[in-house]
Amino acid sequence: MGKRIENVKKSMDLDKRYSVEDAVKLIKEKANAKFDETVELHIKLGIDPKKADQNVRGTIPLPHGTGKKIRVAVIAKGEKVNEAKEAGADLVGSTEIIDEISKGKIDFDVLVVTPDIMKDIAKLGKILGPKGLMPNPKSGTVTFSIGPAVKEIKAGRIEFKNDAYGIIHTGCGKKSFSDTDLVENIKAIIDSVIKAKPSTSKGKYIQSIYLSSTMGPGIPVKFEEEA
Repeated sequence: MGKRIENVKKSMDLDKRYSVEDAVKLIKEKANAKFDETVELHIKLGIDPKKADQNVRGTIPLPHGTGKKIRVAVIAKGEKVNEAKEAGADLVGSTEIIDEISKGKIDFDVLVVTPDIMKDIAKLGKILGPKGLMPNPKSGTVTFSIGPAVKEIKAGRIEFKNDAYGIIHTGCGKKSFSDTDLVENIKAIIDSVIKAKPSTSKGKYIQSIYLSSTMGPGIPVKFEEEA
């Protein structure tokens, strides 16, 4: 793979910053793996990730989804169980799902729970946390609005948050998407990240943006602060 990437890089001007539209065209042109590669967005932020009040986190329903089938599990009680099923949740239950998770059985990509269940979920933190599956009110996965939450997630709602280096990494679609759909997804994510800027963050907020495919090199993207 290293040699293939180097050959791809030789045909690109990596000193140039591309518009989102041009970067998408280049990504699709250079994504030559034998599968439908995910298009990934990487945004370096001018924040101090060690300070809790500067961490950036949010959710956004992508205009054209992610191109990936999302398996949603819901843990709830009473009428919320039926609401989850009607909304299309893949796995719905209560204590039985908690028991399965405690044994290491995880057959879902996103877990949604009602607030009254969180006390029972807390003990699963060591299992769900490292996998990024712990429900959180900020990500909309701890809510009594189960139906709308499940529908949004299934339709392509994503969560974004910075890592320990102040970088947000997220998928924004597939190579097979049209250029227009990818561009609209990418711009929607960038806009949401800009709106999520912490009030305590000073100086240049967005340091850099790169676009890549699963098996491709990063392409520098021109963004609003540089326009």
